[in-house]
Amino acid sequence: MSSNKEVFSLYDSSPDSLFDICMAYIVDNLNTITKLDPTSRLRKLKDDVILPAEICEKFLSAYQKNSRVSDNIANLFRDRQRTRLGTVKLRNSRITDEGLRSFMEHKPYEVELVQCEYLLPASLDIINANSQNLVSLKVGPLTNVLSQNESLFRQRGYIINAPKLRRLTIQRRGLAIVPLLLLKTLTHLTHLDLSECSSNNSILAINELKNLKSLILHSVHWSKDVIDWIATLHTLRHLDISQANERQGKYFCPNDVLSKLVTSLPLLESLDISGTNLAGSGAAAVSKDSAGKSKNQECCDIPGLVSRVNRPLEFLGLYGTHHGACKRHDIPAKVISGDANEEQILTAATAYMERPAMLARVLNDLYYLFRYENNAYVGRALCVVLDAMDQHVLEKHIQISGSATLFYIVKGKEKDRIGIKLKRRIISALLDGMEAHLGDDTMMRNGCLTLCQFKIPTDVMFEYERVVQILLSGVADLNQEGFVQRIAIYLLNSLACQVDGKQKRFLGNNGAIGKMLNLISDRLERRICDDVLEVAWSTMWNVTDETPQNCQRFLENRGMEYFLACLKSFPDKEELLRNMMGLLGNVAEVAELRPQLMDKLFLTVFYELLDSCSDGIEVSYNAAGVLAHMASDGPQAWTVDEPAREAVLARVAAAVDRWDLKAERNINYRSFEPILSLLNAHHTPQCQHWAVWALANLTTVYPEKYCNLVEAEGGLKLLKELLLHPAPYKLIKDLAHVVIDNCSQYAVREYDAGTSLDPLAPDN
Repeated sequence: MSSNKEVFSLYDSSPDSLFDICMAYIVDNLNTITKLDPTSRLRKLKDDVILPAEICEKFLSAYQKNSRVSDNIANLFRDRQRTRLGTVKLRNSRITDEGLRSFMEHKPYEVELVQCEYLLPASLDIINANSQNLVSLKVGPLTNVLSQNESLFRQRGYIINAPKLRRLTIQRRGLAIVPLLLLKTLTHLTHLDLSECSSNNSILAINELKNLKSLILHSVHWSKDVIDWIATLHTLRHLDISQANERQGKYFCPNDVLSKLVTSLPLLESLDISGTNLAGSGAAAVSKDSAGKSKNQECCDIPGLVSRVNRPLEFLGLYGTHHGACKRHDIPAKVISGDANEEQILTAATAYMERPAMLARVLNDLYYLFRYENNAYVGRALCVVLDAMDQHVLEKHIQISGSATLFYIVKGKEKDRIGIKLKRRIISALLDGMEAHLGDDTMMRNGCLTLCQFKIPTDVMFEYERVVQILLSGVADLNQEGFVQRIAIYLLNSLACQVDGKQKRFLGNNGAIGKMLNLISDRLERRICDDVLEVAWSTMWNVTDETPQNCQRFLENRGMEYFLACLKSFPDKEELLRNMMGLLGNVAEVAELRPQLMDKLFLTVFYELLDSCSDGIEVSYNAAGVLAHMASDGPQAWTVDEPAREAVLARVAAAVDRWDLKAERNINYRSFEPILSLLNAHHTPQCQHWAVWALANLTTVYPEKYCNLVEAEGGLKLLKELLLHPAPYKLIKDLAHVVIDNCSQYAVREYDAGTSLDPLAPDN
């Protein structure tokens, strides 16, 4: 079991450094340091900006977290007098050969190009022309700077011309390397990684690597020549001959092959034979001396490693080996990658972070551990999963397994101890994966379920817009009906609550109203009243709250037709009716839209709902609110004969008088402005009656929530003015006194509570 310090080492709530905050701001606001070049139409640094290497490299790293580097960004580094780069690391970029030139002319020490799919083989000439200082070069997947033009390389005499190069990584599936030409001038190499390349049966030509310490031939097809050549590299400390595809990892006489390699490489500290049969079938072997006699009777369950029993390897990769080698008992290694336990799986995940095929399998193993067991290394697992998801956004299986593991981590017993920085990293990783795989039902389900473990909307406000866009995509496809649609609409409804007008407008601008109405239309056609239908109306209720633009969108998208259709099809669904009437209450608060509700059919429905007992008083309350706002425009605005205005007002007053003042409510007001505006409707006291009752009820039942709001928005002043006016009848003034008394008593309680805690307060 790990210590608490290890488990929670990532749970850091310390604020970001000022440097990181400034860098994030610059990345999001490029105009602070750049301007548009009118000639090239590319960005360039402002004339008074000079950036040292530390800032240049940090900027490049920060920019790539959320955006893809293009020639537009590369152009910022064209002026080498005002910028400096010692390290160039580009991943999933859009740069072309010309953009690479802007970076390479800095003569960097380290270059890493991964998933730079717009680079052409001609870019190799740019690298070679600027390789004087190059110590480390990595050419990763989907970066085609190396061609198969063997004749050109033979004529030239080299492929890579970097005399100081010490580390070379070329990860390109199927690329046939001509090693003699490739490495002819690279005599200082200490680390060579040719993962997934083709040996082309010429690997024996590499005979000048006298300093090589690390050799990685992951998923390179083996041959006897390859093994013989490796055995000559006596300086090797790390050897990786693992296979992602176990069918390609079958060696003839595996025990003899492994024994030959290990005995020929006396300095070997780290060996990876994952995915192969080199560990043998598991029959124990006994260590013997040169005379063939048993030595110390020390057993080894991997026959080819008998010679290392008394000098165990620092690391041994056994993940996916044939015959389950990682589960054996006597293994001469201090650290092992495999799938036998949590420690081995986490070790494997770290070791294979750059190998998507193997990493996807490892993360799937990790997921099952978290699903069925208590895990000791939560902090390590979280770090591994987030790194994997960050580095392999486009790998669907990694995102699915990673997000599933995140779900079990964030819903576990440690969830309350996760710091805000880590929360944000988890949420961003989920959104990246969901955004990249919007059409995958499993990824969307995992992402939505994991987001539900956070406080919505509080925890996701920093990514509010992106969350909304992703979730709206999740509910847009009616063919995707099912769990994803349900959970996405639930989250959208939560995101629409307790946010200000800016966020509500963003929801409306991105089609939330239209998408909700599409869902409603679909349910009406199939005559299904389910939770999706109810939450769709609830979402629109929240989205339209004090947001006139969204109220207008509701009416423009035939919202009233859908209201009447739902009322007709599902008359007994209380939750549905409450949500619909709550939304219409928001619409009625917008003076400019009320004429569109002045319709005989609509008014008749509202009039009849005044007597509704559905959902307690809520439906009746909202119906009265709609009619009170419509009547507040005066007799001249009431343009229909039936129902008559006087009859409506009489029934509004009767309904209000019937409600229990102490009734608990399923409602949330962020502002009383629409209600307070009715207090001035002296021409129609029934409007005042509804408004004052609402204030009296809310300040009676929820004084701690609403008394301060009444006072802050000038409600007490308006109520005192109402008491002095002759128009309001006695019931209205009695309720006004209730509100004033509630607020006064609450203020006294608050004052007493505050002074009782004051150490300087005198005794009474």
